[in-house]
Amino acid sequence: MSDNIYTRVTFFSGENVPLEMHKARMVQRVNLISATERLDVLTRTGNNTFLLPNREVFLDMLTDSGVNAMSENQYAAMLLADDSYAGSETFYRLEKVLQGFFGTKYYLPAHQGRACENILASAYVSAKTPNVITNYHFTTTKAHIMLRGGTVHETVADSALATESDVPFKGDYDMGKFDALVKKLGAGSIAFVRVEAGTNLIGGQPVSLASMREVSAYCRKNNLTLVFDASLLADNLFFLKTRERECLDRDLASIVREIGSLMDVVYFSGRKLGCARGGGICTSNEAAYRKMRDLVPLYEGFLTYGGMSVREMEAMAVGIQETLDIHNISQTPLFVEAFGLELQSLGVPVVTPFGGLGCHVDASRFIPHVPQEQYPSAALCSAIYLVGGVRGMERGTLSESRNPDGSEHLSNMELVRLAVPKRVFTHSQIKFAADRIGWLHKHRDLVGGLEFEEEPATLRFFLGRLKPVGDWQRRLVDAFLKDMPSGL
Repeated sequence: MSDNIYTRVTFFSGENVPLEMHKARMVQRVNLISATERLDVLTRTGNNTFLLPNREVFLDMLTDSGVNAMSENQYAAMLLADDSYAGSETFYRLEKVLQGFFGTKYYLPAHQGRACENILASAYVSAKTPNVITNYHFTTTKAHIMLRGGTVHETVADSALATESDVPFKGDYDMGKFDALVKKLGAGSIAFVRVEAGTNLIGGQPVSLASMREVSAYCRKNNLTLVFDASLLADNLFFLKTRERECLDRDLASIVREIGSLMDVVYFSGRKLGCARGGGICTSNEAAYRKMRDLVPLYEGFLTYGGMSVREMEAMAVGIQETLDIHNISQTPLFVEAFGLELQSLGVPVVTPFGGLGCHVDASRFIPHVPQEQYPSAALCSAIYLVGGVRGMERGTLSESRNPDGSEHLSNMELVRLAVPKRVFTHSQIKFAADRIGWLHKHRDLVGGLEFEEEPATLRFFLGRLKPVGDWQRRLVDAFLKDMPSGL
């Protein structure tokens, strides 16, 4: 079947309903506890959705990392694993798949994406080369670079930061900004240039193939190392196939290999790309390979397992190949779109155009009365859990680090990300989440801010504990119980 036929099925009724291109053969029970119980849980866990026990979450929309549903072929492949410390046949199978997928020569395994970021930052960021240029930063990428004294510079167009837009590729480089940055910093001070597919923190927004070509040509002309974060490549591929004219009739495999040819180094989180826990770095550049190779045994494990379970490696090899199936990669973007349209119909402000990874609610427009210093995205995350048992992720000021003087570094955007892991949720569950968020929007004046009780110095959004400013959470639950006496 041609790749340009994807699963946007038209219903005779006229409804816009995403069609699941899979059937459920194994299920996991979920719990829906009452709003009163959810308030107790939220208080106990410091208003941090990362700290919520999953048994007390109804719909876990925190992330798609490591929670995408694996296929039957992935589970079957796990039985083939060669459990050897060195020289595992499993490694060579995965290596061969990745060589064919990206068209690269070398593969360095790592236990997940941020482990790859650690190796890259260790190998490239130094006092002489402290600068990294990227389309937009990601939290852990930036933390690894800063930990080594580096600075991250962003180059998306200003329009990419508008939450409502019709720009199809908001993750693209602004080449004018990029050129000005290189000239200002000096090419010799730049550790590497980074392109993130499916730009996470601005709403899972894709990068066009045309932009990748432009950045690659510029880097090669100026002798700059170009690094590609392929973690969200699956969603990005779907948007290339459906939004970029020249990709409409191209097969997915040829697009991926061209992307691989444009980059000096490719790294990825297998928890996202491949739907299995692991990751790795791919390159055809021998100098880059040797620069990073010695760090793998130091930080991860031997070169033929890199901190991964061999069973996960077998599953990843199959999952990478399944990324070339349009009916696979369409599932998250189409469900995100359906979720976003449902929220829009209820008056909820969301990021447009709809991206990959999840639906992104604009907290700055949802609760404009909450100042950024009181973490509106985190407050809205708490409120969404209170009224629906839905766990989302804060993507705003709480995800930033403080300035050197201790003041808040206010985020460009205040978003709540409601991830839609691949092949996990049903349409009725998506509609339930939208219904509860719609109720919350009608009662948005009740939502207040948060303040820290315990603030870690690094990546505070993972472990920090917060409390509400005032008693707004109790009042919100009381209003919910008035309309929903069952508390559910």
